[in-house]
Amino acid sequence: MGKEIERKYLVHKAYWGALEKPEGMDIRQGYLNRTPENTVRIRIKKGVGYLTIKGKEESGVRPEFEYLIPFNEAVEMLDLFCDRVLHKTRFEILHKGHLWEVDEFHSPNKGLVLAEIELTNPAESFELPEWVSEEVTGLPQYYNANML
Repeated sequence: MGKEIERKYLVHKAYWGALEKPEGMDIRQGYLNRTPENTVRIRIKKGVGYLTIKGKEESGVRPEFEYLIPFNEAVEMLDLFCDRVLHKTRFEILHKGHLWEVDEFHSPNKGLVLAEIELTNPAESFELPEWVSEEVTGLPQYYNANML
């Protein structure tokens, strides 16, 4: 079984704006199911479709399964089955041996910038970049599925 161990943070916009960043990737995603127990997501990034199933989070860990799906089918599923679609640009930044994924949201929540780090275990230590501010892990309003 796949597992996701993730921490989320708001981003300090002034520091983020001044940072030299790699090219971002466009992401569109919608949800076929959104409950506290599980979510089923369709995502398109870099011209590839993904189906992702996530279970309920317990102690900072939740089951996660992700599968490649044909791009044209991902587009159809977003159009046919997702009443709202989230759009964001993702930047991947390596900092002190850890990969940070920073999302700039276009819709909904235009202007929101969130940083996430995936860990190998809940107690893993890591250093925060200067552009990271308040931790929002576990706050429901910062889960993508709850933004729609």
